[in-house]
Amino acid sequence: MEQHSKALLLSSSNCHGYSMLEFAKGEICDFLKKHDVQELIFIPYAQKGYDGYTKTIKNVIVPWGFTVSGLHTFNDPAEAIKTARAIFIGGGNTFLLLKTLYDNNLVSLIRERVWAGDLAYIGSSAGTNVATKSIHTTNDMPIIYPPSFDAIGIVPFNINPHYIDKPENEKHKGETRDQRIGEYMDMPHASTVLGLREGSILHVNGKSLILKGVAGAVLFKKQVLTQCIISRMF
Repeated sequence: MEQHSKALLLSSSNCHGYSMLEFAKGEICDFLKKHDVQELIFIPYAQKGYDGYTKTIKNVIVPWGFTVSGLHTFNDPAEAIKTARAIFIGGGNTFLLLKTLYDNNLVSLIRERVWAGDLAYIGSSAGTNVATKSIHTTNDMPIIYPPSFDAIGIVPFNINPHYIDKPENEKHKGETRDQRIGEYMDMPHASTVLGLREGSILHVNGKSLILKGVAGAVLFKKQVLTQCIISRMF
């Protein structure tokens, strides 16, 4: 099936030096306007306290000229997704998020609508993790178990949001992010991993991938010893 996916995948909602989502404001507004979206459905499943989390997102996005509705306020979440033009899946715990999406029979539904080009997708942090091939490279603790680590699959690789480069004079002698990703890369089921630094945004347009935002990224490829450093693209 040819994919016509349209997505913005953010490393996080917060970035040093900016208010919430401010670093991505231009990209989000342009993305929604381009796809003629006025109403955004927010999926708060990665955190507890759905009302409060949705209100926080509303307070940011509504002043930009869009309406925001929490998916939890609909009697039938699947029906809401079937008629939605765009969704935003927020951050929190990736395991909790993916389990709740599976519990509500939304994983394959979101995948099909996004692949068809009928549903624009915005994800942040955990919302970006579940947009990928699997959640094997999340930074979160497995506080609950989803039925599978397989995720929505908007992109055919994994992402590590909040990626942190190892400082040259680091006093901490524990594991680095690179080592953790390396442990995954040693597995037979591993695929390419994109480490998104804070403030990075991956713009997906079908098969086209463009890195935007205020930071770069690191690409980890299986059986490749050196990393490929990806700079900002505008």
